[in-house]
Amino acid sequence: MHFTTKALVMCADSHQPSSSSALVCLHAIFQGRVQGVGFRYRTSKLAKQHPITGFVKNLSDGTVELIVQASNKTELDHFFDEMMLMFATNVTDVSIQEIAPDPAIRDFRIAQ
Repeated sequence: MHFTTKALVMCADSHQPSSSSALVCLHAIFQGRVQGVGFRYRTSKLAKQHPITGFVKNLSDGTVELIVQASNKTELDHFFDEMMLMFATNVTDVSIQEIAPDPAIRDFRIAQ
């Protein structure tokens, strides 16, 4: 895997200091064998075990897009750690960037 779990945590840790009420939002693109293997379903199931919102979506180029946000940066760290353990054999590269949160997103879903 090109992007390690430690690097994911470091990426999430590089955000601006957040207060307990400020939303943190990440946009990720996963490459590898990520379509047709239950990636979106298992990601959605995992997301519902955490206090996070967002969506996961297959893209036409064979990658998977993930938007995830939480009021606690630590929750995003835990979510990404669990995700990378779950998909260690599928994911070959991950691109993650912080984006502006969308408070209108109230749940986690699989987008079409």
